[in-house]
Amino acid sequence: MKIEPIAHKTLAEAVASKLTASLLDGDLKPGTQLPPERELITKFGISRTTLREALKMMENNNLIESRKNVGWFARQIDESNLTQAKEIAGSAAQAERLARSEPPTGPIRLPIAMEKPIRIPNLSKDRLGTFEFISWWDREKVQNAKVMVIGAGALGNEVIKNLALMGIGHIFIVDFDKIEAANLSRSVLFRESDNNRSKAEIAAARAKSVNPDVHVQYLNGDVTTRLGLGIFRRMDVIIGCLDNREARLAVNRFCYWMGKPWVDGAIQELLGLVRVFVPGQGACYECTLTEQAIRDLSLRYSCPLLARQNILLGKVPTTPTIASIIGAMQSQEALKLINNMPVEPGKVTHFNGMVNEMHTTAYSPREDCESHWTYGDVTELPARAERTTLDDLLRIACADLGLNAVIELDQELVTKLECPNCHTVEEVLRPLSEVTFEAGHCPTCGILREASMTHVITGEENFLHRTLSSVGVPPLHIIRAHNGVEYRFYELSADLPDALHFRHYVSTIKIDNKKPRIRIKDKVQLKDVKEKPVLRLRGGRVRLRD
Repeated sequence: MKIEPIAHKTLAEAVASKLTASLLDGDLKPGTQLPPERELITKFGISRTTLREALKMMENNNLIESRKNVGWFARQIDESNLTQAKEIAGSAAQAERLARSEPPTGPIRLPIAMEKPIRIPNLSKDRLGTFEFISWWDREKVQNAKVMVIGAGALGNEVIKNLALMGIGHIFIVDFDKIEAANLSRSVLFRESDNNRSKAEIAAARAKSVNPDVHVQYLNGDVTTRLGLGIFRRMDVIIGCLDNREARLAVNRFCYWMGKPWVDGAIQELLGLVRVFVPGQGACYECTLTEQAIRDLSLRYSCPLLARQNILLGKVPTTPTIASIIGAMQSQEALKLINNMPVEPGKVTHFNGMVNEMHTTAYSPREDCESHWTYGDVTELPARAERTTLDDLLRIACADLGLNAVIELDQELVTKLECPNCHTVEEVLRPLSEVTFEAGHCPTCGILREASMTHVITGEENFLHRTLSSVGVPPLHIIRAHNGVEYRFYELSADLPDALHFRHYVSTIKIDNKKPRIRIKDKVQLKDVKEKPVLRLRGGRVRLRD
């Protein structure tokens, strides 16, 4: 008896089979445009990434063609591509025959799940050993995963601790705030001696001490203005541990633009919620906002400086127990996304700690939601934000899009402040994030001045010599340009080695031409109340010595 191996098709291959079968059956005529991607995603119940993989497979076999800024179109099935079409559509055709109870014309291959190889871990040496007993656990995916945690407060502490314990290979932590005494009652990673130090920095150091095998990086800054889209582009999952709508809306748009899933969490007293947002699958965060909330979050307030000031002062009362519960749920959803397990995007799970009740409901996606836009192909430029000028980038855009190309900045650029009383004008030319509410007042009259702003660079400005970083563009950012008809997307890819490295607290050194060893790079002392333990390295591991 000869036993043949059982074929296992990926989800993308199954989708390609179904679409190709429609071509062969005549449901899709040559030259006919395929349904929009959003409609196909809903119909098949798959992610945008899976759909595009299937479409690319069909394109490579000359079954469909892509027309820029229009969509996908069916090609003529002839001698040049008939064989490929039959091979790709084989499993779908067999499934149709089985449904009609027709006898198969060839061998039936049953799609089965791949079995996880049996591996007996050494539990005395392998810190992740017990995870090997979990059927769906994929060590390689977990250790190669890149997860960004935005917000290192009570919720962020729990998430970061969980990710480190689970062995997530790369953790990027973002927060603009500093530690204060009130944080100690609900933040597991902070100590009394950390007062007035960066939350992101200390959280990264403590994550490294929890699990020396993880690679960490931190950014002490505002996610709405200081984080380049190229960083989002290279993440597997983003976890939001935020306490204001402005930051959530920014993260939601960044993730949607880059086609990345993100897990949102919110807590207050004994109440909390968790929700997963996946571009193209169900509602996004902006879909959940009321019309009034969207108006309140508009970047063009009558007084944008005051609006921004009030947002940054927001505080939310929480307990450590609800932070543990919601942080655990967020970490678990991220782990499921990394291991390609099913999640429920566009839904929210509420937890009421008052009565210990939990329920899940679905949001309704909005067809006119402004966040529902995914960037096209990204052009990686050998350019840096601190060296490239507005004129340099505009020249590149004009070469691609024509002389009427313009550049769109993601945040408003304050060009001048004018006093309505004494009519004095101050030329500013700084991003809105760098103009404080106090600086907006007239030094002579003391009243709030009117701000003139722009976010479009047309080429007629007198400040085209300014560098991108000087007008608020962060490193490794992706900048939009358009000519009124089509867009181009340019990444400042020369910033990559410095903007995304996961090397905080470690560096490699060579000793006597031997193998590189690891040592501490950033001198962050993790102090206790009584003594001053220092972060040391022994045998390739970070240890906390009392």
